[in-house]
Amino acid sequence: MAPPDSRQAKTKPAPDRSGDRVTVLLPLPLGRGYTYGVPADLDLAPGDFVAVPLGPRTVTGVVWDREPEDVPAGKLKSVLERLPAPPLPDVSRRFVEWVAAYNMSSWGAVLKMAMSVPAALQPEKSVRAYVAAPDPPPFKMTKARERVLAVLAEGPARTGADIASEAGAGASVIKGLADAGVLARADLAPPPAFEIPDWAAEGPTLSTDQQTAAEALCKDVKSGGFGVTVIEGVPGSGKTEVYLEAVAAALEQGKQALVMLPEIALSAQWLQRFRARFGVAPAVWHSDLTGVQRRRTWRAVADGQARVVVGARSSLYLPFANLAVIAVDEEHDQSFKQDEGVIYNARDMAVVRAQLGEIPAILVTATPSLETDQNVRSGRYSHHLLPVRHGGASLPEISIVDMRSDKPERGHWLSPSLVEAMKKTFAAGEQVLLFLNRRGYAPLTLCRKCGHRLQCPQCSAWLVEHRLLGRLQCHHCGYAARQPERCSECDAEDQFTACGPGVERLAEEVAERFPEIAATLAVSDIINTPARATELVRSIEEREVDLIIGTQIVAKGYHFPHLTLVGVVDADLGLAGGDLRAAERTFQLLYQVAGRAGRAERPGRVLMQTYMPDHPVIQALSEGDSAGFLEAEARDRQGAGMPPFGRLVGIIVSGTDERLVDAAASALGRSAPRSAEVQILGPAPAPMAVLRGRHRRRFLVKAGRSVNIQERVRHWLRNTSLPKKVRVQTDVDPYSFL
Repeated sequence: MAPPDSRQAKTKPAPDRSGDRVTVLLPLPLGRGYTYGVPADLDLAPGDFVAVPLGPRTVTGVVWDREPEDVPAGKLKSVLERLPAPPLPDVSRRFVEWVAAYNMSSWGAVLKMAMSVPAALQPEKSVRAYVAAPDPPPFKMTKARERVLAVLAEGPARTGADIASEAGAGASVIKGLADAGVLARADLAPPPAFEIPDWAAEGPTLSTDQQTAAEALCKDVKSGGFGVTVIEGVPGSGKTEVYLEAVAAALEQGKQALVMLPEIALSAQWLQRFRARFGVAPAVWHSDLTGVQRRRTWRAVADGQARVVVGARSSLYLPFANLAVIAVDEEHDQSFKQDEGVIYNARDMAVVRAQLGEIPAILVTATPSLETDQNVRSGRYSHHLLPVRHGGASLPEISIVDMRSDKPERGHWLSPSLVEAMKKTFAAGEQVLLFLNRRGYAPLTLCRKCGHRLQCPQCSAWLVEHRLLGRLQCHHCGYAARQPERCSECDAEDQFTACGPGVERLAEEVAERFPEIAATLAVSDIINTPARATELVRSIEEREVDLIIGTQIVAKGYHFPHLTLVGVVDADLGLAGGDLRAAERTFQLLYQVAGRAGRAERPGRVLMQTYMPDHPVIQALSEGDSAGFLEAEARDRQGAGMPPFGRLVGIIVSGTDERLVDAAASALGRSAPRSAEVQILGPAPAPMAVLRGRHRRRFLVKAGRSVNIQERVRHWLRNTSLPKKVRVQTDVDPYSFL
């Protein structure tokens, strides 16, 4: 998407409340706020967090910059209290409105993402400490008590743990003195949640290209104002070190910085790099945090104590007190697209947040998305290219393995060429990565006798065998079951067979061919927390592992100096089907995984197994022609009027009753807008026709760039009567077409 209209970014004046009533927005999908009375002893302002009654319950909301409605005094309920939390900043409130309008969601649903930690609206409890009482009652002295009183004779209040440690006394001694009135309680403010990074610490020596880019970014941060800069560089070119200089510039000014990563659970090496650069760890924000960690981090961001946050897409909604720069690493990654709840693209919304806050945004990538590439070409975004690897490392040689002629043995999946390359690499004491973007043991299980395929009972999807877990699993809804002994169609016993390879099946083949090597699986089923990611990185860096067999989670950002061979087992995976972004996504993924090879002084090599060696994506990869691929993809999209040259909105109609879903889809089809500017495709069964037990029908709305497609769709849906048991979801700028 293009940057937002700057006219939408201006600060709105606070409305006249007439002194006795305010609009309160609630974190619920309910309208645009409710009017409440203001008690005489409360002085409220926009952004204040307040507790208000809603029916029989009490809920928390935010005083909003919106004129209160003229509610009769007899029906007007009053605000109960203002909560002791920093107000939600003006820029955050405008961001809530912008995200809701663009993505066709309610204000309250977006506000809920900004208020994701209700407990943080109360201050952290003070720390219990003690001082010597000025007039203690008579008490029995012991040597341990004497040491405690000596510690407290001078100096400030101290915690029980500190006193016990310094005095060499047990906790019971301190408790006894406190109970006797010899020690007086003196509560202390809790310590800062995060240490301040040392912005002045010397970073690594930058190359000329890196230095040029870093200086431009630092200038933007220090001068302020909105702008978007793309840092494009080949894998291993040092893009992270460049934008960390911009983070240092924000810290120098006493401000905050946000770095967004697509896979925060896999950021182990990034966090190590940050600590090496700034001396401390940043604040992190992702779904794996405990409730206490989330509370402390949210509050520290709001208070301005958390100076640098590295987070997943939801970190964008944190209430930053003084944000100076946003960096989106791996900007092309589809993980930035949220497909449930409020549907949005965090990369695009990061650009919006930067403009509303009048700060720079940095998009970082080795393979720019077509949208970003077109914004660079049109001059909307600045651009810096890092064309060579840092430290003199060379880019890997990419070879195409034509599987039509270089065939694996029957029942195997590795070609003779790849097997031979692995032998030589292991013999040289170097590491290998086998990449197959397919979890589990096999993607399909069928009956040899009748051909029946095992399918998820809740989705239009085949069950994937996970042999290590001893179960069949649906990767869409999570349904899992043991493999049945008999076929439900023909009652044949022990006739099920696995079809096709997953990473577990590759591991089985490798164990057969190379029994002496140490291999590990790197898949989201196993590497699903930061701690496990850290352990994976450690084992590879310390060379406890010879072979990594992984899915797309190993394609992003990792640096393993001894990894010199990458084998892509099924390079064609992802190219089939009608997905608009299939070619682009496949190119980006394979280019990234190829970049894991030869990142230090040892040269790297990549072998890509394919049955389609002449496919444009495979050819572009073999030639290292990223720019040529993007140009060809742009021509195809422009000719079809597809994004980024046109606008798309996906609409999914779903429900548990298929007849109601079909009736609703038909009603929408009849009331669809008829215009030369807008084309409505559908209704049709979605490719995933049943998902989590809900039947799904799909529309695709297509329009030119100049059309306000959201307003057209909003008017269409608002004026069509639909059954209450049917859900309609809108997806602006869709990435998934399932």
